[in-house]
Amino acid sequence: MADRAVNDRQLKSEVVSLVQYIKRFREEIAQMVAADGKQTRFETMSDQLDAIVGATEDATQSILEHMETVDELVEKLRGAEKAEDREGLCDQINEKTMAAIEACTFQDITGQRVTKIVRSMKFVEERVNVMIDLWGHDEINRLASEFAEDTKPEGDAALLNGPALKKEASISQDEIDKLFD
Repeated sequence: MADRAVNDRQLKSEVVSLVQYIKRFREEIAQMVAADGKQTRFETMSDQLDAIVGATEDATQSILEHMETVDELVEKLRGAEKAEDREGLCDQINEKTMAAIEACTFQDITGQRVTKIVRSMKFVEERVNVMIDLWGHDEINRLASEFAEDTKPEGDAALLNGPALKKEASISQDEIDKLFD
């Protein structure tokens, strides 16, 4: 009879532990997808990255347009015979050059957006690490190796890695050029 009481007590303890574990796991997931305003942290990160891409494209286009105009103005300047025409063209060149420089200020806004994304990613990383601790590192590693084969990219997706970071090993342009010599 005593063995049964011990087993019942152990079973109840395990069930309570499991319920607490599931509750904590749900809380972690809820924090991870919690709305930051009207969007989840993931949606906010995606919007920020889209904004960075858009700002970079806009700035690049603006810089190119201004520099093309400067090039055209320089050609006109070469053919200008009157001093007042040359002065007016120089003013226009200066204006377009300043506009191109202003377009380069997108880096400040980009830096602010990237900082927001990094903070959100760190938050997600912390939440994931807590969930890993709750689930158990060994079990996560087992599942990760089990699912790794299913998630390998194929075709073009396997080739698209984007530009290498400085800390990543990459082939230099000189090494690439040697391949074609």
